[in-house]
Amino acid sequence: MSAPVKSAPAKSNQSAHPQRYLIAYNSISASLWSLVLFNTVFLALTVGQPYVFIKTNFSTALIQTLAVVEIFNSALGFVKSPLFTTVTQVFSRLLIVWGIHQLLPQSPANFHWCYITLCLSWSITEIIRYSYYASNLRAGASVVPSQYLTWLRYSTFYVLYPTGVFSEVYSVILSLGEAENVVGAWYAWALKAILVVYIPGFYMLYTYMIKQRKKVLGANKVKKSQ
Repeated sequence: MSAPVKSAPAKSNQSAHPQRYLIAYNSISASLWSLVLFNTVFLALTVGQPYVFIKTNFSTALIQTLAVVEIFNSALGFVKSPLFTTVTQVFSRLLIVWGIHQLLPQSPANFHWCYITLCLSWSITEIIRYSYYASNLRAGASVVPSQYLTWLRYSTFYVLYPTGVFSEVYSVILSLGEAENVVGAWYAWALKAILVVYIPGFYMLYTYMIKQRKKVLGANKVKKSQ
């Protein structure tokens, strides 16, 4: 008798490598954003602004920059997220953490309450999102993530996306004067142009999540009824 063919296990081992990487990436990202949430809440309740910004802005910028990895994950086909949507969301946040918080450290936006709402909206969103992805990857095809985690993933965006985008937009608006004084008039005009892009960008992301919610939660309802 001939030896059994072992090509199938090799294929499964190859596909397991990006899955293990994605589980690690999502788990680490959820943990890092948990630190952002804890620091924001603790400092906001104990000392308030400007200390919330002073103590958290650089670490938040580094953690947000880690999301650049998601662009490569999408481009390489490791995840199903649309590449254009991923690029839009990642770079809009990088504009805030590097183009405002780091480049314009004395901007009024950094010491305003919108910095706190920004960190809260981002961190809660990301904790839920990364936890859902990690749970989904660990479960595999035969088991679905917790229905509570699934509901949070596809429901909390109704509130957290608008509050996050509003905080981003308000941060840019409050920074226009400082941008002109520190960098130049061209940078202030560039920020104004970016503000215009926020309108279709937010609409695209928001409607995409609504469609995903109907797709995922609607499918769960069908499974329960069967």
